[in-house]
Amino acid sequence: MAARYYPQIFDVADTRAAKAIILTDEGPGADPDQRWERETPYVLELLRIGLPLSADSVVLDYGCGIGRIAKAMIAATGCSVIGLDISPSMRILAVEYVASDRFMAVSPVEFDLLLRAGLRVHAAIAVWVLQHCFAPAHDIARLRASLMRDGRAFVLNMPKRAIPATQDAAPHDAKSGEKFFWASDNLDVAALLRAAFRVDAHGAPDKSRAPNMADVGAYWMHLAAV
Repeated sequence: MAARYYPQIFDVADTRAAKAIILTDEGPGADPDQRWERETPYVLELLRIGLPLSADSVVLDYGCGIGRIAKAMIAATGCSVIGLDISPSMRILAVEYVASDRFMAVSPVEFDLLLRAGLRVHAAIAVWVLQHCFAPAHDIARLRASLMRDGRAFVLNMPKRAIPATQDAAPHDAKSGEKFFWASDNLDVAALLRAAFRVDAHGAPDKSRAPNMADVGAYWMHLAAV
């Protein structure tokens, strides 16, 4: 029975549902609320190691969800953030959650229009996103194209692929609570990143601050557009 890509899983009704899909429950000490509270400041610290953000910086938040990292970046540095997400409901919730004139949320199609008009950003981030993308090479190319000549990027990702899917013979509706599954195509996203960028730094997240994620081989990378 063939599986089919199911991006609708990211269409959510409210903030609680968004948190549950953005930061899945990874077991004891790592439910969505706990991960949100512990990971968010840590991810901000990690990304700032290689991204010299200031009030003059424009950052692309690739797969912004409801804006948890965008809000943290703006509060800490005064930067401006363009949040890109495939989910219309996430984008609406992001504008409400971030609540800043320094933030906007756009679809991939809208962002590609901005790119064609000449937009380039100082930095880009993708946090727990590329692992879920159906065609990560395409998304990485968009990330690369978004950056200025000396732009920098930060990626936090799982080593395994987790593509939202359903069975063709029995399509499901995530909004009604039907089950779906995380599929893998065995693509090596880290290798794709190394081919598109120069890797300036990389490592594994701190187990105490990214609950249960380091144990399964999660990695972060600071990347340069060259």
